[in-house]
Formats: sequence, C-alpha cells, structure tokens
Amino acid sequence: MSEKSEIIVSRPFGPTIAKVTMSKDLVDSLNKYVDKIVEDEKRSKDQDHGDKLAGNVTQEFHLDQEFLKNSGFAKFLGMSTAHWIKHSGLQNIKKFQILSSWVVRQFKNEYNPTHWHSGHISGVGYIKVPSTFGKSVQDVKTVNPNGNLELIHGTRMFLSNSTFRITPEVGDFYFFPNYMMHTVYPFSNTDQERRSVSFNAKIDDDIYDVYAQRD
Repeated sequence: MSEKSEIIVSRPFGPTIAKVTMSKDLVDSLNKYVDKIVEDEKRSKDQDHGDKLAGNVTQEFHLDQEFLKNSGFAKFLGMSTAHWIKHSGLQNIKKFQILSSWVVRQFKNEYNPTHWHSGHISGVGYIKVPSTFGKSVQDVKTVNPNGNLELIHGTRMFLSNSTFRITPEVGDFYFFPNYMMHTVYPFSNTDQERRSVSFNAKIDDDIYDVYAQRD
C-alpha cells in the first residue's frame, strides 16, 4: 500500500442503533405521569407490569394508550423509528404499531438481567438519573459499568465488538431491533432513582422480514 493510497473503513455487517434526544417538555410530561402513578397505590397495582418483564427492580408499570397519544410520546417514537429505518438504508415504513410501553424504576443493588424483547422494534430512554452510580468495588476509574445499559450482539472477534455500553443521560433515547440482547448493571452508594421508559412495536412485515425479500 503506497503512502498516497486511500483507506475506506465501512461497517457492512451488524444491526444499527439510533440515539434521539427527547424534548424537555416530553421528559417532564413522562416524569409527571410516573409520579402520579407512584403516589396512587391502586393505580400502581392496576398498571403493574413486573410479571411480564425480566427486571429485578423496585417497580415496573405500563403506560396507558391515552397518555401515549396525548403526551406526544407515541408520535416521538413513531417519527424517530421512521427516520432510523430510512437512514439505515431501508424503505419508508408505513406501519408503526406500539405493542407495549412501560417504565422501569431502578434503585441501588437492583438490575436487569440479559434479555430481549418482542415485536420488531424496541428502545429505551432516560427520564431520571442519579447524580452518581457509585464507585466500582475495585475503584477502576476507566471501567465502571454501574447503572449502565449494555447492548449485546454476536461474538467478539477481530475488528468486531460484541457489546456496546451506554451511560444513561436524561433525555437520551436509544432505538434497537427487538432481538438485540441487553442488560442493565446495578449501582450503589445512592438512594436516588434511575428511571427509564421502554417500548416494543411492530413495523411493516415486508421490511422487517428480510427472509421474505427477494432480489
């Protein structure tokens, strides 16, 4: 290879993920909705979603359809998904059906084991984050996964990582395919809450089902 040769690095394999920022108004609306449910013991029980989810956390409850629509959250999810799919090189989606959406309230020493979702599209956003997730046991400053989300795909090989670690920030929302495995690490040294909101949805079957596509 000569000194004048050009090197082009591409990423032809593996799924894409998207990061979108929620507006402050949407974050505030979600937190207000959650706070009202937390204060209402009956409503908390009625909307409990923990038996359908993998998390070992304090509380998980589903968001009702009326709120999804009136808050603009459903619109945010649909538009963000459409942009993500388009920028991933696929055709425009015509269908976006939310199957479920829920909130996870996580506190110190709680965690979410490795799991995956149903539907076609999934995602998670952050609406409340502790000021600190605490130090790691060995206090290794460069590697501290406390409170982090870790996406997992495939096997680590040369030039190919199998994990992608995300430190939660209020307002950040990540979109990924439903089959992508992921886990959330526990944290310590704080009584503050880590609050996230997730969803599962379906898009056009002929776009999602690559095995049905033909050249």
